[in-house]
Amino acid sequence: MPAPADPASPHEPRVGLSSSSVYPDGCATAFATAQRLGYDGVEVMVWTDPVSQDAAAIRALSERHGLPVLAVHAPTLLVTQRVFGPDPWPKVDRSVELALAVGAPTVVVHPPFRWQKDYAEEFTDGVALREHDSGVRIAVENMYPWRAGRRELMAYLPGWDPVDQPYDHVTLDLSHTATAQSDALAQAAALGPRLAHVHLADGSGSTRDEHLVPGRGGQPCAELLERIAAPDSGFRGDVVVEVSTRKAGPAQREVDLAESLAFARLHLFAPPTT
Repeated sequence: MPAPADPASPHEPRVGLSSSSVYPDGCATAFATAQRLGYDGVEVMVWTDPVSQDAAAIRALSERHGLPVLAVHAPTLLVTQRVFGPDPWPKVDRSVELALAVGAPTVVVHPPFRWQKDYAEEFTDGVALREHDSGVRIAVENMYPWRAGRRELMAYLPGWDPVDQPYDHVTLDLSHTATAQSDALAQAAALGPRLAHVHLADGSGSTRDEHLVPGRGGQPCAELLERIAAPDSGFRGDVVVEVSTRKAGPAQREVDLAESLAFARLHLFAPPTT
């Protein structure tokens, strides 16, 4: 079970690389890339890549590259509906088991889709129970309304914005705040110490979930990093780069991921402005 952080001790957020940032390549590429570029660890997105579902294989990659697994992202996306089976709670349970097996302190989950009514009714209590029993943080991620023209569909239950929900731990994704056209800094402030994990990306505010390299969109990426790095912020989690490089060639992907890491380090360790 991961040891709880001492709230009185200094905390320097680690900067990890999401394995989704090297898609369509898999976990092996993510670990190798993270080591080569100097990341502090890896977040494993569980998807159709068999390695992402295999604790022994993930541990072997972690040991080979000398990098910890910072988080496991449960397969609760539309595109991973059949990974770990079709039923939602087994997806969460197997993700928690995987996190325990590889030493990851956090599991990232999306809120239920509105058509998963039974799951949605149990979700808040179910997450809290699993956190209590496992000792793993289950950090529910902010999402966004689905838009088509002027129409807006509330696709998630109990909602896409976790601020007003009673989750103990939340993941704030800055590509999702762009798509939702929400105020990332206000959300982070409202969450306070419940903010447990950050997905660092950017977005232009379009209806697409863009996952741009930080600094290439309109989100307050620098400001958020500087705020959570402050000694009195209460933030005890990690920052994970989750950007889309699917259309980039290998050389451009390397540039994008190196730039993302440099951006994170610059603003997490910058002296406070006065």
